Amino acid sequence: MQPARYIITTLLAFLLLSAHAQQAPKIVNIVNFIRLLEPRDAAITQDVLYQTVVQQVNMMKQYQLGGSFLLQYDALMDARYQKLLKSLPKDQFEIGAWWELPQPLVEKAGLPWRGRYPWDWHANIGFSTGYTQEERKKLIDVYMADFHNVFGYYPKSVASWFIDAYSLNYMYEKYHIVASANCKDQYGTDGYTLWGGYWNQAYYPSKINSYMPAQNAASQVPVPVFRMLGSDPVRQYDNGLGTSIQGVVTLEPVYKFGGGDSAWVQWFFQTFTDDPSVGFNYTQAGQENSFTWNAMQKGFQLQLPLIARLRDEKKITVETLEASGRWFTNKYKVTPPTSFTVARDINGSNRQTAWFNSRFYRINLVWEDGTLRIRDLHLFNEKMPSIYETQVATSNECSFFTLPVVDGYLWSKPGLLAGARFKALVNGKELLLQGGKAVFSSKGDSLLHISWPLTNVAGHVEITCSEGQANIQFVSKQNINWFIDLTTASGVQLPFQKINTQTVDCSFEQMPYHFKAANGAFSQPQGTAWRLSPQAGKVVLQLDSN
Repeated sequence: MQPARYIITTLLAFLLLSAHAQQAPKIVNIVNFIRLLEPRDAAITQDVLYQTVVQQVNMMKQYQLGGSFLLQYDALMDARYQKLLKSLPKDQFEIGAWWELPQPLVEKAGLPWRGRYPWDWHANIGFSTGYTQEERKKLIDVYMADFHNVFGYYPKSVASWFIDAYSLNYMYEKYHIVASANCKDQYGTDGYTLWGGYWNQAYYPSKINSYMPAQNAASQVPVPVFRMLGSDPVRQYDNGLGTSIQGVVTLEPVYKFGGGDSAWVQWFFQTFTDDPSVGFNYTQAGQENSFTWNAMQKGFQLQLPLIARLRDEKKITVETLEASGRWFTNKYKVTPPTSFTVARDINGSNRQTAWFNSRFYRINLVWEDGTLRIRDLHLFNEKMPSIYETQVATSNECSFFTLPVVDGYLWSKPGLLAGARFKALVNGKELLLQGGKAVFSSKGDSLLHISWPLTNVAGHVEITCSEGQANIQFVSKQNINWFIDLTTASGVQLPFQKINTQTVDCSFEQMPYHFKAANGAFSQPQGTAWRLSPQAGKVVLQLDSN
């Protein structure tokens, strides 16, 4: 080999390695949480539940995949689970806590049991939201003491569909937990509504609202909360539109369309690993044992070999929830910007989407049939309290919200999808901008850039999402009169109080806030909730000062 060619080859190899090293990490946690009993189905006995966990362990060992097993209190105190989980290699598996509250824990804490069954999934009984702050501390202390008696240490990960911020902070300060996890965004499923939050990956919650990302380190619980279940970034959001309860399209292996479908699983992991992401991308695999092995076996057999192959190809990192929590806190002092993009949807669909999150806001853009709409935009404010921090839940349901600016689910009805659409006035006629495929790219560790070529007018749209702004620019040699219109279904309750030139005054759940344009002007033509017109061809949404 000639010296010059050798130098060039070596340099190219170095650049390729450097580029790979700089790619955003793709982190997978396999998290299985364990209940002792399932009162909703007599056929699901304690032995069926135990054998489900045995099979999960066996298959994870088969593919040399570690992960986290999280124990509800009644399972923690069961000798079979203790023996099984103690036998797992400590360098591959984590044993942590699943924070649903069954009868034995509540009564051992000296509190009356109000449930219909020894485990009751209602929000005012089976979750910390149903108890006072002093009662929450008693429940935590009992669980932690007994966990320590069984395993000789305190759990480092504590997860649940939702945990109040007071409990999280108490677990952090007294027992030094390093990671938590909560449910994906959903509306009404199982009586639990978590809507408008940091959509995926992980965030530091406000000390007065566990669902709300904090903006400042002094106001946050310093425990990252990871979003569970691997939501379909295209379909989960709209699923069940027009009903009071969303359907589920997730990586959970029990779902026939989702984690139990071969084509969907292949697509999900391809977009997860290959499409650009800011910061890092994350998903949680695994399943609660309540669904039983018969229901989840097919999904596990689809997913685990694929996860193992992607790990071996260095495309993903598979680790415990605890390890991800430690990595997150070492890297980020406040909630970081992240994104999840889909450049190509599953076969048969022409949709694309981009989710961008920061400590200040989340935004979702959707391309379908050549058009673009902002499907969702929610603002975050650490000063917005959750009622569950100081009050006890009295209903069997729980609701967590952030501050809406665009809500393509709650403000829609079948046949009329709400959203902020990109339009132009051409020859006196208003038309939707149409274009080709959007191209996504991450810029550094904090910027998502989107380029969208147009087909019905000359030019293209450039969108850059940063930690505190969304910058939208129309690039064309022609002078195009373009704008963004928010339209919603009729009869829905909107938060907008007053449309000003540079701001929209809003109020939601008794919380006043503002939606601001650093560049651009608001108006309210008939038939719109608001219109945002550019200045000098550009719109800049100022999203870090609501």
